[in-house]
Amino acid sequence: MDTIKFYTNPLSRGRIAHWMLEEVGAQYDVELLSFEKREHKSPKYLEINPLGKVPAIVHRGVAVTETCAIIAYLAELYPKANLAPAVGTAERGAYYRWLFFATATLEPAIIDKMTNRPQSEKTGALPYGTYSDTFNALEKIVSENNFLIGDHFTAADLAVASQIGFGLMVKAFDERPAFKQYVARCTDRPAFQRVQKLSAEWAEKLSGK
Repeated sequence: MDTIKFYTNPLSRGRIAHWMLEEVGAQYDVELLSFEKREHKSPKYLEINPLGKVPAIVHRGVAVTETCAIIAYLAELYPKANLAPAVGTAERGAYYRWLFFATATLEPAIIDKMTNRPQSEKTGALPYGTYSDTFNALEKIVSENNFLIGDHFTAADLAVASQIGFGLMVKAFDERPAFKQYVARCTDRPAFQRVQKLSAEWAEKLSGK
């Protein structure tokens, strides 16, 4: 398998893509981008992602940006990791639902709540509708089974657990027991522990310590 070039900063959404790289056992070379030095806005990096956002990967000459796109791409590229249900199954539909819920619905709700953005009266125009509907629906699904699709951890869990963990950290919603228990189940994995260790090392390297 060709080596993947991984562009990231450990204090960013790049940690989610990093977790996926470790889960699938990908061979990757990392290029750390300093926010302080604005390396994510350099002409070189803007050729990869014109938005100047991380993470991004380049594989076989093709750039893939957007965290969930990277996750979905890696799940398909490494099928032996068994992080995506088979195409054509009912589980595949649920997998897509929750994978894209993570960034299309849950993340905007968390960011709006974290930044105290006024709740629009036109809730139908918001990707998540209302905070209560989003967080209550999330609590229900993570309470029903060990993981989003029964008892098998998938890339959808990786995406959703990452967002819940972030939401709990920034206190965007109540520390409901179901959320904390679900995140604990998902992060109690060797790949996640490796990411934690490497992220600390990378952050120290970027800080120049």
